[in-house]
Amino acid sequence: MIVAGFGFRANATLASFQSALEAATGGGTAIAALATLDRKSTQLAPFADHLSLPLITVAPDRMTRQTTLTRSRQSLDAHGTGSVAEAAALAAAGPGARLLAPRAISRDRLATCALAEGVPA
Repeated sequence: MIVAGFGFRANATLASFQSALEAATGGGTAIAALATLDRKSTQLAPFADHLSLPLITVAPDRMTRQTTLTRSRQSLDAHGTGSVAEAAALAAAGPGARLLAPRAISRDRLATCALAEGVPA
């Protein structure tokens, strides 16, 4: 299962999310679910609905336990993790999940997306 994790600013739009997802997937990776920090889920929910994908919400304490490839100072200060997108993807994909690449950034720089692949049960 591949999960697309998202981090984003309050003014991110559906176009921001689409751009970040396209940058992360190259348009060819099948995604099983979207994920983000629980307090940001309301903003991402319409995009999940648009894609007909489940949205997995991740509690802050699960985010800080993830090892990310990106080390954003802003993300560390605000959320305790180097990348919300990477940490959300890893946490939602489950134990043993791995990042497929560092986060990708939307063209408008308002959203990031990272893909994590879960270990089959």
